Amino acid sequence: MSDWRRHAIYFAPPQGSALARFGADWLGWDAEAGERRETFAVPGLPMPREALVEAPRRYGFHATLKAPFRLSDGHGEGDLDGAARAVAAGCGRFELRLQVAAVGGFLALVPDEAPPALAALEEAVVTGLDAFRAPGDAAETVRRRMVGLDAVEEENLRRWGYPYVIRRFRFHMTLTGPLQPEARAAVRAALEPALADVLARPVPAAEICRFAEGGDGAFRLVRRFPLGA
Repeated sequence: MSDWRRHAIYFAPPQGSALARFGADWLGWDAEAGERRETFAVPGLPMPREALVEAPRRYGFHATLKAPFRLSDGHGEGDLDGAARAVAAGCGRFELRLQVAAVGGFLALVPDEAPPALAALEEAVVTGLDAFRAPGDAAETVRRRMVGLDAVEEENLRRWGYPYVIRRFRFHMTLTGPLQPEARAAVRAALEPALADVLARPVPAAEICRFAEGGDGAFRLVRRFPLGA
């Protein structure tokens, strides 16, 4: 496609890995194949899976490194890809051990311990690719502020277009939309055994990915860029 609305730089599991398959099955959207998946079931959920994943589904299974943005004037997709490839090449590879946890009101996969290389990668992506980000519009800025931002987050929003970067970055792979505490606990209890085998081994962080939003509002994985190449 050439009519992408926005682009984003995400971490995604290795292509074809057990975690990538689980994420696509759970969300019901395979961002790499650009296909819906409808038949996956996890025993013990307190509500239909489709209701749980309605909010995160369209973004695909990922962790945000640089939040969705429109390309700035004078830059094309090839320019962005070239810069992303260079940023990735300058960052080292590492591994993550992930677990299910609450992040605010939703559930996500988060590292049990975040290695320094993860923070270095995120900062390199945020700062190294910012020239390709068109400024957000007023409505987007107002929406970001509605949740309440501290001074650091407000400065991040002004400088980088997104509040939760660098000092406020927290790696997470979103699994659900917002849930009440009782439902959140029940979904977590169902997900942890379903993910036990998938998360038994460390997840390699060997690439960053460009995702792009199509006219249907769904994000697709467009390109992978190897770390340390």
